[in-house]
Amino acid sequence: MDLVALQHNLDNLSFAVLFLTMLVYWSGAAFPNLPYLPLCGTLGMAIANFCMAALLGARWLEAGYFPLSNLYESLFFLAWGVTTIHLIAEAMSRSRLTGVFTSPLAMGITAFAALSLPPEMQNSAPLVPALKSNWLMMHVSVMMLSYATLLVGSLLAIAFLVLTRGQDIQLQGSSLGTGSYRLKSSLTLEPSVSLVSAPDAPSGNTTLLQAVNLSTSPRLSPQRLTLAETLDNISYRIIGLGFPLLTIGIIAGGVWANEAWGSYWSWDPKETWALITWLVFAAYLHARITKGWQGRKPAILAATGFCVVWICYLGVNLLGKGLHSYGWFF
Repeated sequence: MDLVALQHNLDNLSFAVLFLTMLVYWSGAAFPNLPYLPLCGTLGMAIANFCMAALLGARWLEAGYFPLSNLYESLFFLAWGVTTIHLIAEAMSRSRLTGVFTSPLAMGITAFAALSLPPEMQNSAPLVPALKSNWLMMHVSVMMLSYATLLVGSLLAIAFLVLTRGQDIQLQGSSLGTGSYRLKSSLTLEPSVSLVSAPDAPSGNTTLLQAVNLSTSPRLSPQRLTLAETLDNISYRIIGLGFPLLTIGIIAGGVWANEAWGSYWSWDPKETWALITWLVFAAYLHARITKGWQGRKPAILAATGFCVVWICYLGVNLLGKGLHSYGWFF
């Protein structure tokens, strides 16, 4: 079997495996008591990850350069990154909840690359002179990994907003890993926290009982609140991983730009939107770390970041302008 036929089989196999994996994760969410479904979901993501890695490896052998020169290759690298971050997130959180949201994302990306792009956009082509550099692997691969990481983290933040119906549920768990509602101040109690006397407490002492006050908080079941806290926690951790990758990728791109064009920064559309993406997620992390934001407010910032990443990755290339417009759409 030649490498071209192998690539064609692997991209279709990746799509099929991810489609089945998505159904497995959704079935596991609908019927949580069914055995082996969570394990099958993780196994499906691992198989898809391996298939896409093999596809990119075959592409590398066929073309003789790192496979990130056109839209087809970058989409599969992005999907591979999404599945990789998914597996890391599952290992960190020991929760299969992330697969409900990440599997459709990875499946949609592979479907677009394998089934929608015309054959001429899927074929390997000689590199343009600007891409004949070792920085292609360093800069573009790190940027794509940062996109994949930030997309997964932002998608989980959107899932948090959907699950909580956009209400301001303030949780404590993203930073401290606990499962209780948060007090904004040690002196002033939130309306959602009440003071009660513990039966075995010494006289005059009180214990904080974290309980939802239905008159001031949305009527969400304890199960939904637990899921919301898990999503908030995982989203924060993943975005915290993706932001340094984005920073490194932008710095590497500046060094490469100086070698290729004689300037570290040219303010072309791709660079401008990369900076906007960096600022959005910098604001997200600043709000969480220094301002103590949790729950709805940072989730809205992350949801904004989800849209900004797609604009930076795909939308800018639709313009066909700037120093980064070659190789994908035009």
